[in-house]
Amino acid sequence: MTLTERLRDKANSLPQSPGVYIMKNAEGKIIYVGKSKKLKNRVSSYFVGSGHSYKTAKMVSQVYDFDYILCKTEIEALALENTLIKKHTPKYNIKLKDAKSYPYIKVTAEEYPKLLVTRERRSDRARYFGPYSGSAAAHTALSAVMKVFGLPTCKRSFPKDIGRERPCIYRDMGRCVAPCAGGVSPEEFRDLVRRAERVLDGSSREILSELEYEMNAAAEELLFERAAALRDSISALKALSEKQKVIASPDIDRDVFALHHSETVGTLALLSVRGGALVNKNEFLLSAADPVGEDEAVSIIASYYEESGNIPREVMLAFEPDAEDTELLSEYLTLLSARRVQVKIPERGDGRALCELAQKNAEEAARQHTLSSEREDKNIKRLTELLGLAEPPRRIEAYDISNIGNESIVASMVVYSDGRLKKSDYRLFSIKTTEGADDYGSMREALTRRLSHICDGTASLGEQPDLLLVDGGDAHVGVAKGVLSELSLEIPVFGMVKDDFHKTRALTDGESEISIAKEFDLYGFVYNLQEEAHRFAVKSSQRAKTKTLTHSTLERIEGIGPAKAKALLSAMPLGKIKSSTVEELTSVRGVGRADAERIYAYFHKGKVGRK
Repeated sequence: MTLTERLRDKANSLPQSPGVYIMKNAEGKIIYVGKSKKLKNRVSSYFVGSGHSYKTAKMVSQVYDFDYILCKTEIEALALENTLIKKHTPKYNIKLKDAKSYPYIKVTAEEYPKLLVTRERRSDRARYFGPYSGSAAAHTALSAVMKVFGLPTCKRSFPKDIGRERPCIYRDMGRCVAPCAGGVSPEEFRDLVRRAERVLDGSSREILSELEYEMNAAAEELLFERAAALRDSISALKALSEKQKVIASPDIDRDVFALHHSETVGTLALLSVRGGALVNKNEFLLSAADPVGEDEAVSIIASYYEESGNIPREVMLAFEPDAEDTELLSEYLTLLSARRVQVKIPERGDGRALCELAQKNAEEAARQHTLSSEREDKNIKRLTELLGLAEPPRRIEAYDISNIGNESIVASMVVYSDGRLKKSDYRLFSIKTTEGADDYGSMREALTRRLSHICDGTASLGEQPDLLLVDGGDAHVGVAKGVLSELSLEIPVFGMVKDDFHKTRALTDGESEISIAKEFDLYGFVYNLQEEAHRFAVKSSQRAKTKTLTHSTLERIEGIGPAKAKALLSAMPLGKIKSSTVEELTSVRGVGRADAERIYAYFHKGKVGRK
């Protein structure tokens, strides 16, 4: 019996029940997860006929076995499918990629929540608002809500920092509720944050009404300073609201999705309407070579909402899944949000106009991605020609050394892979065995440590680069070639040579320079790689230096060695250590009273803290 016959027989034995199927390759690795209302029909369809798309045919060719899990309902199957995809990230499941790295406003899930701008969405308990069209837009929105609700802009952490230091000038200006001085309870602070979240979520009209009521009440009670502060908050909030395009009635909260496929990429566009205003748009790239079917798009949207948690009362689709999938998505989103969510496919009116707008955005995102890919392909092709490479490099690694004095020396590795910077593969190497500010020795150590992982097959660093670029000239290239020779690796390596103004001017193979000064696009490509490696190295070196200085400050105190310094800094930052009482210092594990008194005396000019 052939493998296909065995898989077909197994599929035909499945029940016609809702469930999830899990495809595995010969190594037992999960390569695809799917769901179906009727497991037998769906799974057996993979192993009969030859009319599959390219992606499906390739996936089926790698299937060695499959598992399945029965579910009571199709909604339960959809939820389980999303959970398994998130856990295993199978190779052939569609993954959403941001068309570009958009910023979000993050609200942390702490007793005193923090609000900050970030470009990274994590699977944590925090809430994320956005994405915003750019950093300036995100910071403007954040600044407005912080000012309106008097939220702290400092880096203090509450409740740990309450009473530790004197309040800053913003409390005296009436621009901060000053939790540092105990001016607000955790419940009151969270209420302010909730109001800020409502503004960020697009419900500014409701908040404006509340603030106007509070302003009028304050004026009637002759609390003119309070009324003036509220007036300023209202003005700031109105200025923020005016930047949002009103496209529907004030009570409308909806998201609109559109799907588009070009010859090179698939895109999913999302328009978010809150309080009748278009507050955000985003486009996602679909990491699959084949067009995504409408039923698969429904699973993608369900997965998006499971992660974001920001579910409106109405979701509109500019494409037409079958009626069962549309109803399934509605029921699933209702389950996630604990309130009725309608999924519609509008044929006329404002809803249809919004769908057409979303469709235009999806098409434009695909066009821009294609243009960007063409530019990158052109750069890689030219780089291949100029350097005389056998084939275009898919993975490029660039290295830089940074040090402050003779301490905190680090080597950075940044990665360019498949047309974009791959930050998840960035690595830092703290230089341990090279003495002094020795660039060549540091480069040798870093490359030896990194490239040896190729030889031993380490999972995270086992992928071999197609091209190495090192910051420096002929001597640096010579060092890199020496390491490659010792490890019996054959990888092209070139140095990025800088001019007197610290700008890239040429590449070198260790013997002769190749000018790129007149290659405008290629110059920009190489320069950006070199600057990214330098930025990553310098930032990390400074962080390491700060950590070293902090440790050394404590270790100057009699009786405080590396272990106690580490324990103290794990418990609190240096600033808090300086302002702590003896009793607070003794609460740190491993720090006795004599140690605490010496620490207190060191930072308080010989005065012993409260007993």
